[in-house]
Amino acid sequence: QVQLVESGGGLVQAGASLRLSCAAAGRTFSTYSMAWFRQAPGKEREIVAAISWRDGSTYYADSMKGRFTISRDNAKNTVYLQMDVLKPEDTAIYYCAAWFSSRILTREDEYGYWGQGTQVTVSS
Repeated sequence: QVQLVESGGGLVQAGASLRLSCAAAGRTFSTYSMAWFRQAPGKEREIVAAISWRDGSTYYADSMKGRFTISRDNAKNTVYLQMDVLKPEDTAIYYCAAWFSSRILTREDEYGYWGQGTQVTVSS
């Protein structure tokens, strides 16, 4: 079993930056994919970015490229999402997800472990 705990959300003004953290605890392996998803009010959950724990390769949804950066700290079992130049449309609950895989997973139904989510609100 893997537990994921997100932190770093909050209320910010447009143009600001935030860094989300997701700490993994419990039974962890060297080969798994971790990702950030988000769900805005009234919308479906969508992927933001994903990273391979094995080699650090990354994936970004097209609309997220350029402002969001996903990274990992192997020693801390933590994945980060750096969000810059935030916009009101980035307002959502951000979820961390993980699953065992040697490749990057990009679909919601491919992930079996989820965090509780952290709220990000961007005011105009």
